[in-house]
Amino acid sequence: MQRSANWNLPIFAALLAVGIVAPLAIYPVFLMNVLCFGLFACAFNLLVGYVGLLSFGHAMFFGFAAYICGYTVKAWAWDPALSILVGTAVAAAMGLIAGAIAIRRQGIYFAMVTLALSQMVFFFCLQAKFTGGEDGIQAIPRRPLFGLIEIRSDFVLYYVVLLIFAAAFLVIYRTIHSPFGQVLKAIRENELRAVSLGYAVDRFKLIAFVLSAALAGLAGATKAIVFQLASLTDVTWQMSGEVVLMTLVGGMGTVFGPIVGAAIIVAMQNYLSGFGEWVLVIQGVIFVTTVLLFRRGIIGELIALAQRNRADGASGQADLVAKPAE
Repeated sequence: MQRSANWNLPIFAALLAVGIVAPLAIYPVFLMNVLCFGLFACAFNLLVGYVGLLSFGHAMFFGFAAYICGYTVKAWAWDPALSILVGTAVAAAMGLIAGAIAIRRQGIYFAMVTLALSQMVFFFCLQAKFTGGEDGIQAIPRRPLFGLIEIRSDFVLYYVVLLIFAAAFLVIYRTIHSPFGQVLKAIRENELRAVSLGYAVDRFKLIAFVLSAALAGLAGATKAIVFQLASLTDVTWQMSGEVVLMTLVGGMGTVFGPIVGAAIIVAMQNYLSGFGEWVLVIQGVIFVTTVLLFRRGIIGELIALAQRNRADGASGQADLVAKPAE
């Protein structure tokens, strides 16, 4: 396990290098969409994959941060960087409140509490004046970043989004490979044992919930700037289900799985849009196939395969050493 962890940063560096040259061959808006949803899925995976808490309401952080960011940029003429930070902070505050309520329950009850809270946020966004109701907040201007960097160009904005994604990913990576992250994994594996060891389990779960909510909000706020739109779609329960699908397809509890899952789902939505509502059917087929054939997700199965091959190789070498010379 430690050996595989040692490969994570080189792999991330390689992917970052690919990301730097990617807009030369691929439409930047599509890439930014993948990065935003990849970050959203990574934030969700931090909670479900490393703490074992399944949230059905993470869209409330993603979508509401988008509304806050879009409104402050459009109505108050704030700098996009400040608006993204404020959107992230609001999502973190929402996470603190929602987490304090939800972590009192476990399993399906936790999931249902988060879903109920998410629906409350959805109806608030539907009725509130500043959100624009069913129309959402449209034509969000791409004001100069820090008053200096012009981001009206998709090409320039892509590198800003890539930088945000890379910084957030490193935060997640450092979190799960820190002593704090080890406690989270202990809670996931056996919460009662973690309690018996003297850990304040509820406090650790709440911190993880707030961090996950903040990163989900960062993804949503960034997406609002990219698409110049904040809409009800981003706060629906379907969006919460979509991020669950991304995480499961890519590999829950893996570092890169949510990114792969997000890339697959976004690519399907983008390139299969001509099939209309059949895209949902195709997604359902892929989800069922993944659950049946790749129970650990795509990246999870690849990691398991690599570990089996390494174990077989080590066993073969041990047998060779143990075999007496003829």
